[in-house]
Amino acid sequence: MTAKIVVEGGAPLEGEVAISGAKNAVLPILCATLLADGPMTLRNVPHLHDVHTTARLLAELGARVGDGGPGVVTVDPTSVHSQVAPYELVKTMRASVLVLGPLLAKYGHAEVSLPGGCAIGSRPVDLHIRGLQSLGAEISVENGYIKARAPRLRGARHVFDFASVGATENVLMASVLAEGRTLLENAAMEPEIVDLAECLIAMGARIEGHGTGRIVVEGVPALRAAEHTVVADRIETGTFLVAAAMTGGRVTATHARPDTMDAVIDKLKEAGAELDCDGDRITLDMRGRRPRAVDITTAPHPGFPTDMQAQFMALNCIAEGVGVINETIFENRFMHVNELLRLGADIRVDGHTAVVRGVPKLSGAPVMATDLRASASLILAGLVASGETTIDRIYHLDRGYENIEGKLSALGARIRRIR
Repeated sequence: MTAKIVVEGGAPLEGEVAISGAKNAVLPILCATLLADGPMTLRNVPHLHDVHTTARLLAELGARVGDGGPGVVTVDPTSVHSQVAPYELVKTMRASVLVLGPLLAKYGHAEVSLPGGCAIGSRPVDLHIRGLQSLGAEISVENGYIKARAPRLRGARHVFDFASVGATENVLMASVLAEGRTLLENAAMEPEIVDLAECLIAMGARIEGHGTGRIVVEGVPALRAAEHTVVADRIETGTFLVAAAMTGGRVTATHARPDTMDAVIDKLKEAGAELDCDGDRITLDMRGRRPRAVDITTAPHPGFPTDMQAQFMALNCIAEGVGVINETIFENRFMHVNELLRLGADIRVDGHTAVVRGVPKLSGAPVMATDLRASASLILAGLVASGETTIDRIYHLDRGYENIEGKLSALGARIRRIR
């Protein structure tokens, strides 16, 4: 029997919630530990299914992965004896392909299974492959595996076809050990890439321009052991702030990073929320009001993040007015629409555009999560729906949110997990 989450709507959220480390930062950083010549210590590591999967992959390669206490993970890569990432592990999590660059750079060869499909659309790995080929790697795809070889990578100028986060991370990790200078153009600018670069710099890498579209790397012969604290999860932060706005509540997110969230904060203000940012604290106060509908077009950072699209669609469902949402990043990222319709939402989809007409009230119903952020949007809708909403297939949720029902309960939500 798989777990489900049951939400009883109608309670405004009040209080403080501590934000966890970012899923989208910790996964590439865990892969980057392979580059070190000694034990790494990572702090503010969230307790997530994807983190456990990555740890299992590192252990499969021979690394010693340890638990250093709450939020602390140690990785000793000096015992790595395999450069093959098997399908059994890679198929469950696309981020596993991020071991390709580090293994290739450090050991001169790597075999990584092609990742399986993804519910929210195709995410081709050809951008990763082309980037590594530009550094001198010989790469073939055989029997479902990416096979890469290069005695020593060489610095080069590479222009990404589009600002892919994963490809930028993979090529950046490979380039830190490449001979000479590497120039990455049209690089992704997400805060998680900045965090990866900061970790690599702590290990002795020479990187400039991270957080811009032009990253310059001077290769070094080896990287040393280091400690790093993972950046706060801006998507988790945004999800809790949207929950507060939808329920007419007042919530303070602590251990947050407001400087990574400009686009989301601006849209929450547009929806009528009062926001106050003070250091690592973000307070949203809706004062019991109903939010106003907002228009959204997803875009690479610093634009509006695709990972917050579903949550804002949930907000628009109960907002005053009509909100138009354009999804430009992933082709199948409206799969939550049919589930929101079951709760009484008024949404019309035309291609990559959804028109959401706010209704005064949603009503609880059984729904099914289709992907990670979709499952969050269904919880948000359940928080304001009359009666009970039961969300099935919540294993998606546990990939990216640490104890979301516990955190929401502490804010006054009526939510529980059942089996």
